[in-house]
Amino acid sequence: MIEFKNVSKWYGSFQVLTDCTTTVSHGEVVVICGPSGSGKSTLIKTANALEPFQKGEIFIDGVSVGAAGTNLPKLRSSIGMVFQHFELFPHLSVMRNLTLAQMKVLGRSEVDAKVRGRALLDRVGLIDHIDKYPGQLSGGQQQRVAIARALAMDPKAMLFDEPTSALDPEMVNEVLDVMVDLAKEGMTMMVVTHEMGFARSVADRVIFMDQGAIIEDCTKEEFFGDPDARSDRAKQFLSKILHH
Repeated sequence: MIEFKNVSKWYGSFQVLTDCTTTVSHGEVVVICGPSGSGKSTLIKTANALEPFQKGEIFIDGVSVGAAGTNLPKLRSSIGMVFQHFELFPHLSVMRNLTLAQMKVLGRSEVDAKVRGRALLDRVGLIDHIDKYPGQLSGGQQQRVAIARALAMDPKAMLFDEPTSALDPEMVNEVLDVMVDLAKEGMTMMVVTHEMGFARSVADRVIFMDQGAIIEDCTKEEFFGDPDARSDRAKQFLSKILHH
């Protein structure tokens, strides 16, 4: 579904991604972890061309992200993206946030867009908040709306960029529960997160990054269950996050 081949990226002379190669299969859940500044968020943002890259190739369901003739709006509409800070339209109601892109990008009628929106709000437990505005919701509720909005586009895959890091601790689980359900239903997912409990319970694979490079790419059983076989940097990371 998603394929990275020797992807490298620079900001000026500073290299932020170095020869990143990995694949994500249909229905697979891949968690990307690592220290701050390791390139995790940049990597998944290159997948739908929110971040340009200067070297290598990325394919989404066989379509080249970097090719000159690729229809990027169409590509992005098929890959759901959930950001750290929700990125909802503050001046639009919850329902309008869910229907706008369906109508503008997918060409759905307002009636069909609302039917899809209502079903998804019900699914994430927010049907009672349909007429509210984002500012009237908690952070956890806003993030669940953001997930519903991404799902309204019927994506082939979902990208999550630290979806719980801006939330109060009490709100984290309500967002993770929705993500766990998505994973169980077979949604292809790449998730940048520090939530190792989520990684242990849901991930098929774990990618560990450091200084712009993929250092580990293995099953969750290998990553968490066989720390002695991991790189020194991954061992150091694991010892800090698993003991606190």
